[in-house]
Amino acid sequence: MGRKKIIDEPPVDSTAWLLNSGLAEVVLMHTHEIKFMFMLGYTYLHGCKLFPKLDPNSSLSYKLVSMILQCTGGGTLVPIFLNGIPVSLAQDSYPIAIIVAFLLHQYLPILRDVLSLSPILKVAVIFMYETLRASVVVKLTTAAAKVIPASDFAIPLFGPIFCGAIAGCGGSFLPLNKGLDPIKANGLGQPMLSAFIGATFYHLFTQTSLSEGVINAPQKAQVIVALFFVAYHLFEVVGELLPMTKGKSASAKNESKKTK
Repeated sequence: MGRKKIIDEPPVDSTAWLLNSGLAEVVLMHTHEIKFMFMLGYTYLHGCKLFPKLDPNSSLSYKLVSMILQCTGGGTLVPIFLNGIPVSLAQDSYPIAIIVAFLLHQYLPILRDVLSLSPILKVAVIFMYETLRASVVVKLTTAAAKVIPASDFAIPLFGPIFCGAIAGCGGSFLPLNKGLDPIKANGLGQPMLSAFIGATFYHLFTQTSLSEGVINAPQKAQVIVALFFVAYHLFEVVGELLPMTKGKSASAKNESKKTK
């Protein structure tokens, strides 16, 4: 009688539910169609923040360049730091999304009012915006971890985190003549703080023993970062609708005007 062969059972993945849902497939943007749709949402929401601040009498080229800088800030600065190719040059579909979003803002400004009045549409656009922003933070944090050599620790610690943080909010500081004005009055804004937290979590989780034994750890970490970005942004939007926070934001704006 021969002995029975011992069949090795595959390891149990207790966190498989993070990737086994349809939501994870959308968040990870497995298809080009989903990714381009999210690019449109990302660039359009950037335009919603930019166009109300622009002078209506400014030239078309000024508005377009401002839109490009707003949408490509982090994806341009970080690759320059790492001696790489900016995202806007490496991916042809991204400039197309920027131009489409710009044309919508320029010739159909009423869509901004529709977005502000429709909670469902606003949540959908925020979801696309933050999901793509999380993807940029994750990719550039990973790229920085590969390029920057370790110095005092077993892994490069602060360099990838700073690169990931800039990737998620670099457009806030462009053009560079803004200086530190975006954080002068109210400190770090939601995109800046969330990008720093997300880059820190992703880098420390994927590059240390925290992810030991976790199957598909980078993809699961990206899903967590994306959902965190979405939740943080929605929390801020809901907070702005409350009467107490409205009063605080109005007083903060008045104080910033006085300082100017």
